[in-house]
Amino acid sequence: MATDYYAVLGVRRDASQEEIKKAFRRLARELHPDVNPDPKTQERFKEINAAYEVLSDPQKKQVYDLGGDPLSQSAGGGTGGFGAGGFGNFSDIMDAFFGTASQRGPRSRTRRGQDAMIRIDVELDEAAFGTTKDIQVDTAVVCTTCNGEGAAPGTSAQTCDMCRGRGEVSQVTRSFLGQVMTSRPCPQCQGFGTVVPNPCPECAGDGRVRSRRTLTVKIPAGVDNGTRIQLAGEGEVGPGGGPPGDLYVEIHELPHPTFQRRGDDLHCTVTIPMTAAALGTKVPLETLDGMEEVDIRPGTQSGQSIPLRGRGVTHLRGGGRGDLIVHVEVQTPTKLDPEQERLLRELAKLRGEERPQGQFQPGQQGLFSRLKDAFNGR
Repeated sequence: MATDYYAVLGVRRDASQEEIKKAFRRLARELHPDVNPDPKTQERFKEINAAYEVLSDPQKKQVYDLGGDPLSQSAGGGTGGFGAGGFGNFSDIMDAFFGTASQRGPRSRTRRGQDAMIRIDVELDEAAFGTTKDIQVDTAVVCTTCNGEGAAPGTSAQTCDMCRGRGEVSQVTRSFLGQVMTSRPCPQCQGFGTVVPNPCPECAGDGRVRSRRTLTVKIPAGVDNGTRIQLAGEGEVGPGGGPPGDLYVEIHELPHPTFQRRGDDLHCTVTIPMTAAALGTKVPLETLDGMEEVDIRPGTQSGQSIPLRGRGVTHLRGGGRGDLIVHVEVQTPTKLDPEQERLLRELAKLRGEERPQGQFQPGQQGLFSRLKDAFNGR
């Protein structure tokens, strides 16, 4: 064969019809005579058209793969794709430049509105147990003067006299392929097919106006920072009074003076003197459920954690609640009066701790390091 049609389109011999069509459209956009009038490019364009005519037709492709000349057997003769057979693929060339015909026609003035989002602050207890809040939103609503039509009262939209309601205008030009008809949106009506000679004075023909309104939002128990609550149909009304989008309420949880939230668990730190850690005590703590006493057992060490089960945040999905974790920090006195020092030295003597040797362990972490590792999931 004098011409390798697969090489002309740049595809493999086992390429699918979709791959062949994509290759042809890509080359057609690059080599079309209207884009590149160079004579050599026109010859190249003839080659890819002939190659596509053969490879896109199963019967011609079979003849070609068997070593025959499919173009000499076609109805248009061997003209390389611009005879009767070549124009069978004209729609593919037009699709490569202008898209399909199904995309044409008048556009509707009525379109769906955009989604909107508002951010609200909630306290920790509101996030833990849920609440309701009144919020003010400023969105587009249907214009009550024209009811979304966009025309002044007593008037209406009229058929565009330029495109006669089609929303597009056509133009015939001469090219290397002969007469080619192209279509584009009508410049007078912007593709709507109708014009509004007397726009509504309230909305300037848009069919919607800005308005501030109050909504009541139910915040479920267990929400966290970044949680978004969807309110269907409470967003922006679309142009022409179209259906509204949705409103998304994003939660921002305010910091709490005592508790730090990690998922559905709450964490806090209580500082006690070393005598209380040694002897044990009870420390009052104001939890989300009210006042409770934290039991510090005798011999509690600095860095120990005391869990209060079910005193955390409600699980957003499913029942139950997280825990409240109390971290203990033992405070060592930095100043002692003479009597206190005497008593401590006497205690150290009784316990045999006058000259302690200490116990060293590799990699021992302090309280803050352990808290940091726990927070990072180590």
